[in-house]
Amino acid sequence: MSDPATNPDSLSRRQALVAGVAMAAALSLPSRANAQSGHTTDISSAGASTRFVEVGGRKLAYRSVGTGKPIVLCNRFRGVLGLWDPAFIDALAAQGFQVVTFDYSGLGLSTGERSYNPAAMVKDAKDLVDSLGLKDVVIAGWSIGGIVAQIYLAMFGQDVSHAVLLATTPPGKLVKQAEQLFYDAAAVPGIALDNFTTIFFEPADEGSRAASKRSFDRIMAQKIARSPDVPADWAISQIGTTPRNPVFPSDEMLGFLKTTKTPILHLGADHDIIFPIENWYALNGQLPTVSMITYPRAGHGPHHQYPEAAAAQIAAFIKGTRKA
Repeated sequence: MSDPATNPDSLSRRQALVAGVAMAAALSLPSRANAQSGHTTDISSAGASTRFVEVGGRKLAYRSVGTGKPIVLCNRFRGVLGLWDPAFIDALAAQGFQVVTFDYSGLGLSTGERSYNPAAMVKDAKDLVDSLGLKDVVIAGWSIGGIVAQIYLAMFGQDVSHAVLLATTPPGKLVKQAEQLFYDAAAVPGIALDNFTTIFFEPADEGSRAASKRSFDRIMAQKIARSPDVPADWAISQIGTTPRNPVFPSDEMLGFLKTTKTPILHLGADHDIIFPIENWYALNGQLPTVSMITYPRAGHGPHHQYPEAAAAQIAAFIKGTRKA
């Protein structure tokens, strides 16, 4: 069976997939826009510069750390440049990757129309990849960015070697839905340690609380200014204030995951208050290329609690697997 992400005859199917997931107009993606060759990349997060590409009438802000195979990280809900844990970014770069992070259109330092519509977010990622001339990429995403990464893989799988999903949800009906606690905490403006711990770690565990403070301190100690925060009131209005089931309603996408030949890694935690890991394990035996790692006594930011281990396991997965 051919991979639906690489079969030209499945174009209309992929367009329907995106339309159904995002409940939006058809995606318009240029094959190449303002392509830039020879773009620079920084050695570490400590000296990372924020750069811009202009494409589609907007500027996309991005950072690039390390050299090697490109891994493009799609950010979480309310995430912007500077809110990734630098220990995780640097650990990935040390494994031989060029790590690219970016602000979605209209958020952070990027211009254009802001949206948490997955179709628009996929377009941001695709435009950035094309503008930077990246090839054979690893598409990765955290939380809502993991939904973006799944759709990106379905749409542009011919250009993707692997997908890495960080604490996100599979498509379809959930066996365990989110906790109200996430929606309450995610609606709080600003960034504070207590809320950071509640959302991304396991407050009931002393070790996780300590890891939260270390991660928070690393993020706040960065000398390169982070992008402006995403307004909390606008952000929560985009996703609602109570849990939904399903969060990612797409039979097409679930069907794709059941047939793709691209290796996929999901890295999660045993107590994720927004995207419970149980929903991935409920699909055991149905997703032939999905590997899963679950960290104990952890929350919605497992790669921030275990940055070096997460980077090493991601690297081992990418280096040890390939498309069938």
